[in-house]
Amino acid sequence: MTRHPVWDPFIRLFHWSLVGLFAANAVFTDTESTLHEWVGYAAVSLIALRLVWGLIGPRHARFADFMPTPSAALRQVQDIATGRHRVHLGHTPLGALMILNLLVTILLIGATGYMMTTNTFWGVEWVEEMHEVLVGWAELSIVVHIAAVIWESIRTGVNLPRAMVSGVKSVPDDATVVK
Repeated sequence: MTRHPVWDPFIRLFHWSLVGLFAANAVFTDTESTLHEWVGYAAVSLIALRLVWGLIGPRHARFADFMPTPSAALRQVQDIATGRHRVHLGHTPLGALMILNLLVTILLIGATGYMMTTNTFWGVEWVEEMHEVLVGWAELSIVVHIAAVIWESIRTGVNLPRAMVSGVKSVPDDATVVK
């Protein structure tokens, strides 16, 4: 195994903090409570910090490093279909699409949640329904994300959850590495 430092402390702290905040609001807080609102504000603030870090952070944290192209995403699908085991040191193209999906979805959840607290949108049904639909979409996306992380860990031989805890990807010596 070859060890590659990939995820800096901010990325790891961001990831696990967002997991905790989303879980808190989805499972543990009363949706009518002030705590629910503040946890939502914290999640949106965390994403705002991540957006800044995506511009100024180290290589694998930068959006420029992992913005997926259609051809890269198609290549990854082909790799999966043909059993080719190429390991991406940073985010895979499909993983990057999921990250963008989750960031935008959680920001929209925050926006619709905030809208529900304003005089203009208080009690407006479509805002509440959109908030609920977005939460459902985020929950489905998270399940797909977790399943994909497990699948890719098994398929490539790289323990992705461990890498998101330690910051280091341990890549099999015989793997083709995509930097």
